[in-house]
Amino acid sequence: MNYWLIKSEPSVFSWKDLLASPEQITFWEGVRNYQARNYLKTMKKGDLCLFYHSNANPLAIAGIAIVAEEATPDPTALDSRSDYFDPKASPENPRWFGVRVKAHREFSPPVLRSELSDTPELFDMLLLQKGSRLSVQPVKKEHYQIILSLWEKEK
Repeated sequence: MNYWLIKSEPSVFSWKDLLASPEQITFWEGVRNYQARNYLKTMKKGDLCLFYHSNANPLAIAGIAIVAEEATPDPTALDSRSDYFDPKASPENPRWFGVRVKAHREFSPPVLRSELSDTPELFDMLLLQKGSRLSVQPVKKEHYQIILSLWEKEK
């Protein structure tokens, strides 16, 4: 099993939106960074994803999602009405992909970014690196376990 962090702005798609989705599953679409896309393509069914609210107040991990279906082409890349349209994409050459994720566990309260930053064992976590902007990124198993323990202390 691998561990990931997926970022979403709550004004675009929040943890609550995932909970309100049919069967609490959504297609994680609109990733338009090649490195993040490559991470999506390596996700396996059953992998766990920390669901991070970015560009929010507060910045926080709101819950854990599980990969319900591995990467398939992102249909928004072919839809000229979509904000995620890519004129270079085609059904024969689907440049962009997404995965289906399902809500697994809500963090109530959420784990704040400030808590992550204040935890020395997370110092080298990709999310906390200066300039890290990837919307999909790997998480070390040790970091995942530390984050779970932070949440356990808070609930």
